[in-house]
Amino acid sequence: MRTLKTNANHLISKKNMNTFDITKFSPIGNLRLDTKEDLQAAFKATFDPLVAAFSEGGARVRLEQSGAHFEFAAADLEGFSRPLWGIVPFVAGGGNFEHWDLYHNGLTNGTNPQHAEYWGPPKTRDQRLVELAAIGFALALIPEQFYEPLSDTAKTNLVNFLLQGRDSEYNVTNWRYFRVLVDLGLKRIGVEYDHSMTEKYLDEMETFYIDEGYYGDGTPRENMDYYNPWGFHFYGLVYAKLCPEDSVRGARYRQRAKAFVEQFQHWFADDGACLAFGRSLTYKFCCGSLWGAVAFADEELIPWGVMKGLYLRHMRWWTKQPISRLNSGVMSNGYAYPNPYMCENYNSPQSPYWGMKAFTPLALPSSHPFWTAQELPAPSSSVSLPIPGMVISHYPKNTVALMSGPSHNPSIVRFQAEKYCKFAYSTRYGFSIDFNTKNFENCTLDSMIGLSEDGKDFRVRDSTKAKILDDKLYSIWYPWKDVKVETWLIPSGKWHIRVHRVKSARDLTSIEGGFAIARSEPATKAIMDQQESQSYVITAEDFSGVVDLKSNRSTRVIAPEPNSNIIAPKTLVPQLKGDIPANTETWFAAAFLAQPDVDLKDKEWREIPPLPTDDELEFIKSSAKPVLGE
Repeated sequence: MRTLKTNANHLISKKNMNTFDITKFSPIGNLRLDTKEDLQAAFKATFDPLVAAFSEGGARVRLEQSGAHFEFAAADLEGFSRPLWGIVPFVAGGGNFEHWDLYHNGLTNGTNPQHAEYWGPPKTRDQRLVELAAIGFALALIPEQFYEPLSDTAKTNLVNFLLQGRDSEYNVTNWRYFRVLVDLGLKRIGVEYDHSMTEKYLDEMETFYIDEGYYGDGTPRENMDYYNPWGFHFYGLVYAKLCPEDSVRGARYRQRAKAFVEQFQHWFADDGACLAFGRSLTYKFCCGSLWGAVAFADEELIPWGVMKGLYLRHMRWWTKQPISRLNSGVMSNGYAYPNPYMCENYNSPQSPYWGMKAFTPLALPSSHPFWTAQELPAPSSSVSLPIPGMVISHYPKNTVALMSGPSHNPSIVRFQAEKYCKFAYSTRYGFSIDFNTKNFENCTLDSMIGLSEDGKDFRVRDSTKAKILDDKLYSIWYPWKDVKVETWLIPSGKWHIRVHRVKSARDLTSIEGGFAIARSEPATKAIMDQQESQSYVITAEDFSGVVDLKSNRSTRVIAPEPNSNIIAPKTLVPQLKGDIPANTETWFAAAFLAQPDVDLKDKEWREIPPLPTDDELEFIKSSAKPVLGE
């Protein structure tokens, strides 16, 4: 990481060095995704590279020798089961799957305790319980292809394996749905089980519900991210579709999904990219899987054409991302490129294939309105989402969310502050993480402010008491017990304003960053400029800048360590740096601007938004309501 000198014009390269076809770094990179047939081809292109990774007996799939916190046997089962989220709808919708021999052999051997490829017994809160959900889904939807060809012995072993798993204790999170999905499969093939256990989990998950379509993932209920669309609502809609006799719950799940979908559509930009925030983003196009689940449940929660457009544009965005190694077609851990730094300890090399859930609409006939509707554009109006504390603004090729920054469980989430508590998240400018928490002078801190006492260790906002008033956010956070920070986030056209009031009993230094933009190679020209109270950077396609509204901080532009950002392997970040004297009240205020528009310097950059008055800030603080439905 390096700091760039003041008033420097940095010429990277004029020569085009892009000698690699980017489509060769993605299994779906060369596909046109407009029709059901196109998506069927995308499914096959995503699955086929996995065939070589199946073990001799078909039960284990391993893509690399790296591991997760759970047993290798469970990770190998993960590799076997997760593709079923795509296989099942592909076959249910008329697709010809050519590798049933692998799956029938794998089911036979993986559930046989005497076989070398036995998956091992499913246990309490074990990763195997997660992977059994896909098997339950397959039994419920396509038993003729998935289950009936097995021998009587293999059927018995599979049923016993599922019964042992569903009788285990599941994590008190969205995991509760996994038993429900197993039970849907057992019901379809006529196996008896204790229905009261299913009811118990369905009832318990009611306590996770907050309001307006949002669930908190377990207890406490703060955790709100993509597990709402690809977990709670996805499974709830599958349940509503496959268990119509439970009409009361089914109607409730559909109603909640509608409330959520009307907000979730704003998480996407007009180019199909989704807001990059939260954990588990290694699942990639799983972020758009809810659109398929809504269609699978035959629910026009928003107009079919809007939903189809959101889905297809999202899948097309992924065709442009280098998510696999050259010509391999095997998806790697990471988000928009192979990057293990951003992964969780539960991400095995097989984890990305939860993204197969995005192929759920393949179960629908070509005559379904999801496929026949004319593709319509995404919403473009700004919106405030009070429950999660998000204020979202749409711009061409970029959607930005100001974020309240609620707390999450750091024992589960690596870099949880960076994934949830930054001041702003973008569909175009992914968040960055700081690997070294003792490298304050060179830290990235994009869309964050970091505070340090010794110039090495630093702390950021990682838990807040947050409030919202219309499109304005307010939060209180304590990096130390004797340091109180109040933060206001206020949108202003393409800009947003951040104001911090810091009361500290210790001397501190602060660094605050703007959006991290791609430092691409080849780049025609990257221009960095730092003036007394302004700092900006312009690349071939993007502009990112910050203006200090109080003129009490110095400016700089940094080039963070490579692979610290989840979308761009190399980035540039404008920053402000200032001191906080002990036993005083220090105010910082700045305006931030970043867009894929290199002409901003001669347009919006010349129209700096004014500093909010003390009365305006106090009104926001006193009038705002708590987020998270409190």
